[in-house]
Amino acid sequence: MALLALAIEGAIGWPQPLYRRFGHPVGAFAAIIDGCERAWNRPELPGRLRRVAGIGCLLLLLIVAMGAGLLLEWGLNGIGGRWAWIFITLCAVPGMAAGSLYRHVRAVTEPLQANDLAAARTAVAMIVGRDTERLDSAGIARAAIESLAESFCDGVVAPLFWLLLGGLPGLWAYKAINTADSMIGHREERWRAFGWAAARLDDLLNLIPARFAGLLLCLSAGRGWRIMLRDARRHASPNAGWPEAAMAGALGVRLAGPIAYDGVAQDKPWIGSGRGDLAAADLEAALRLYLRACLLLGLAAALFAWSGL
Repeated sequence: MALLALAIEGAIGWPQPLYRRFGHPVGAFAAIIDGCERAWNRPELPGRLRRVAGIGCLLLLLIVAMGAGLLLEWGLNGIGGRWAWIFITLCAVPGMAAGSLYRHVRAVTEPLQANDLAAARTAVAMIVGRDTERLDSAGIARAAIESLAESFCDGVVAPLFWLLLGGLPGLWAYKAINTADSMIGHREERWRAFGWAAARLDDLLNLIPARFAGLLLCLSAGRGWRIMLRDARRHASPNAGWPEAAMAGALGVRLAGPIAYDGVAQDKPWIGSGRGDLAAADLEAALRLYLRACLLLGLAAALFAWSGL
């Protein structure tokens, strides 16, 4: 089921007709988080109460996500009989993002190849949180490669990992927490207390998948081990540095470095010791490496299934 869900999403993603008519399941999590944040994250409250409110938001998310997953599995097994696995697989498809990630990064590559920096900045702004208005071609390529590496864990490896371990409840619990981290798990004053639990739990859930993602990227490239082991901990996140350092080592480039968020410059350390003048060709190479790593992930999932674990 996990393999088929990964393959279906990789081939067709979440079709636009379905998105226009029903939205995306993650949108329901985002609505809950947004509602809780507006109602409970009031600036006049002390930090301790806002942290407790953030924990309450996470508990509500987990009840909804895991409850929905359990009800779906129970209901589909009850009415689907021997074909229930097909419907359960389809319910897992929107939790994957292998194809969606490829298409979003590919949308950056094409204008970058044509030297259309305005279009490339617009495309990369769809997948990164940093300021993109002044990025040159190297900065655009670097931002897209970093997003591809980090999202290989968040959008591909970790969802498959939790689907294999916990079925639909595990998958959708992970997606709910990861969505919460992306929305409120920030260090800015507004979210620091309320989003603390979301950030910490997301770190915990990605602990194994992030390292496995780095391993897959190094295996797919046949190199990058030294840089991954040396530079993974230079990243502010305890997890994102593993696939990013693996990608940097595999491609022989430098990632991270000084960037700006909301007009505020941040002097982040470099990851990797290769070239800094990245171009569209490096982004193409990153996409090819990503595809090989996805195939290797599928093989690992197949071996897991056939082992009977």
